[in-house]
Amino acid sequence: MTIARFEVFSKVVELGSFTKAADQLNMTQSAVSHAIANLESEWSTTLLIRDRKNGLLLTEVGQRTIVHIREILNRMEIIQQEIARAAKLEVGTIRIGTFASASACLLPKILANFQKQHPKIEFRFFEGTYEEIIEWLSTGVIDIGFVVQPDAKSAVEWIPLAKDEMVVAFSKGHKFNQDDVVPVRSLQDEPFIMPTGMYQSHVQEIFQQAKVAPCIRFEVKDCNTIANMVQEGLGITIGPALFLKTQPNLQIRRLDVEHWRTVALACPSIAASSPAVKAFLAVASQVFNKS
Repeated sequence: MTIARFEVFSKVVELGSFTKAADQLNMTQSAVSHAIANLESEWSTTLLIRDRKNGLLLTEVGQRTIVHIREILNRMEIIQQEIARAAKLEVGTIRIGTFASASACLLPKILANFQKQHPKIEFRFFEGTYEEIIEWLSTGVIDIGFVVQPDAKSAVEWIPLAKDEMVVAFSKGHKFNQDDVVPVRSLQDEPFIMPTGMYQSHVQEIFQQAKVAPCIRFEVKDCNTIANMVQEGLGITIGPALFLKTQPNLQIRRLDVEHWRTVALACPSIAASSPAVKAFLAVASQVFNKS
């Protein structure tokens, strides 16, 4: 059992392919297969199943094992960073989970400031849904992730970055374009596209507070799909300004019922994080405390 085999196994699971893992690790596919086979032989168990329809699948023991393997690899990364820091060198990689609007509006500002101070730190980015980011944090796929107002009972620790107002969005030429602020009550007769993702609860709270029942025409999870549907005049929606203001073909307005969500950076444990991650969190906090 070696760290190298753990690295191979983790990369195969991450990419879902022996070939892609071999390319990234600068190994032959045969060597990757051999490393996995040796690990399975040593443990007398099967970790991966090749399925023609679904590709590579983790067995039950594989699912339980990969979490611990990632933790070991993460700890090795921390050790390497601590040794480098003692030698007054700076090395390391930060794996960041992010969603579309955070990638567009928050991440570039943090990176610009961070790389001025820590130019040798490398990054890997994983873009997904809010739910995927939380799962990636819990399973060790990423070191830190952008999240939206984590639940108080959540297992992650988080640092708030920005408040994001919920606004109404509509197509160009809509009658709401004449208003500076749109009353929530005026939305009840409009065909409404209800988001079913993580900010659905925020939208529902707005309607409940105004005692308004929306005329829901569609229920959609993907933010980009919602934006395209609104653009085509299929209905209006309510969503976070951080995302909607990046959509050039939409009009947005504030509502007469104010509602905000908090965008934060989360990690399993700030104290147990690597020096590079701690530095990134510190820079992020400085950048947005100044904003």
